[in-house]
Amino acid sequence: MSLCEGRVAIVTGAGRGLGREYALELGRRGARVVVNDLGVSADGGGRAEGPAREVVDMIRAAGGEAVTSVEDVADWEGAGRIVQAAIGAWGRLDVLVNNAGFVRDRMLVSTGEDEWDAVIRVHLKGHFAPTRHAIAHFRERSKAGEKVDARIINTTSGAGLLGSVGQGAYSAAKAGIAALTLVEAAELARYGVTANAVAPAARTRMTETAFADMMRRPEAGFDAMAPENVAPLVAWLASAGSHDVTGRVFEVSGGAITVAEGWTTGPTVDRGERWDATDVGPAVRDLLSRAREPRKPYGA
Repeated sequence: MSLCEGRVAIVTGAGRGLGREYALELGRRGARVVVNDLGVSADGGGRAEGPAREVVDMIRAAGGEAVTSVEDVADWEGAGRIVQAAIGAWGRLDVLVNNAGFVRDRMLVSTGEDEWDAVIRVHLKGHFAPTRHAIAHFRERSKAGEKVDARIINTTSGAGLLGSVGQGAYSAAKAGIAALTLVEAAELARYGVTANAVAPAARTRMTETAFADMMRRPEAGFDAMAPENVAPLVAWLASAGSHDVTGRVFEVSGGAITVAEGWTTGPTVDRGERWDATDVGPAVRDLLSRAREPRKPYGA
């Protein structure tokens, strides 16, 4: 149970669903945890300390250490206070798990500007803001001569990797998070920080409609859509044992862990000079005939 012994972790959106299971697993594995959650509804409305407090109480009851944070991850000063909660309680931060989010699903023709902005804000800015404050802390420690061994674990989605019909804003935000993870991995290695992302398939408040027809799989012998199935990977990524794993996106579903392989260069034609527009069509059609067939977005 000492996989993460002594490490200090923040989990955002940790009051319910996946974040709750991440926080509980990290606590069981010896980490000291800042449980951050606004206690909002599935569409981002309202606010309550109860969900975060309950998780903190559970970690403490099991003999672990945890504190509550009810800051907004997408508020710049609030994100800074989340990081300071860890530093104030335990003197440092080692692991940031960016998980907070909500959905406002709409077909693009029905999506309002306010809905788009709200989803992009909580997912994309809500990943960047805590990360920016965390890496300032990591960088400061590194420049002071400390050997930093820190982790950023982001939450993308199959919707961000493939797209999902009726989830344009959510898909765009989650795709941005996947790309942001790659940049973080490249830029932060010099400070002793790794960055990876997880794309979970689990039954939560955000996915309960999509997974309503997916019950316990008799052949698997366990609830394949339970959010706790994702937590072991997050705990390992948070541990010292993952120090050489960075810039990766992992898909998790039930007992399956998959390394996602993103955009890569396909067939190419080089004319060696500027193209004439009338010649482009046949050349593109030849390229497409040699390219892999793209996977369809979810729901297509």
